[in-house]
Amino acid sequence: MSRFDDKTLTHLLDAIDHAADGSVVSVREILTAIGDRSIMPLVLAVSVLIVSPLSGIPTVPTLSSVILLILMGQAFGRRRHLWLPDILLRRELASARVTTATGWLRKPCAWLDANSRPRLRVLTSGVLRPLTLVVCMLTAVTFPFLEILPFVSSFCAGAIAMIAFGVITRDGLWVLAGYVQVAVLASIAVWAWPG
Repeated sequence: MSRFDDKTLTHLLDAIDHAADGSVVSVREILTAIGDRSIMPLVLAVSVLIVSPLSGIPTVPTLSSVILLILMGQAFGRRRHLWLPDILLRRELASARVTTATGWLRKPCAWLDANSRPRLRVLTSGVLRPLTLVVCMLTAVTFPFLEILPFVSSFCAGAIAMIAFGVITRDGLWVLAGYVQVAVLASIAVWAWPG
């Protein structure tokens, strides 16, 4: 079975496509294709999928939020292999929707792959590593509330994807870009909040 062993988004999409070879694909099958040896690639996979039009499917952003929070909670505990409750692992999506989403993501992901390299490593490890998890968790918490606004959760998921990608590739520039996106989204939310 194909597994995600490379640090590129393109290989991540390949692994997801490999899992979605039937009429439906479960969360368990996607995660098995990616592998459970490291949690951050799974955080990246879930957030990248929510950047796509999949975020417009009812309950998908909320399901993704729960999965992300569980994964990042385990990353805080330095757990090397993930655990998810069976009720989440059994959730299914139409494979056609998943492969449409990965196809939609191919060009931007290839561009990110071509423009990443180790830099600003201080933002991706050491004492600043927990900050990446805190920011991602706080962002993921907003998904269920944003679900009433179609596709808005995609912007938040994009920030998480950039941070996770930066951590995996040791490219602090993408972590910084994710932080900036979170700050901009938070500012917009405060400005738009009634009263």
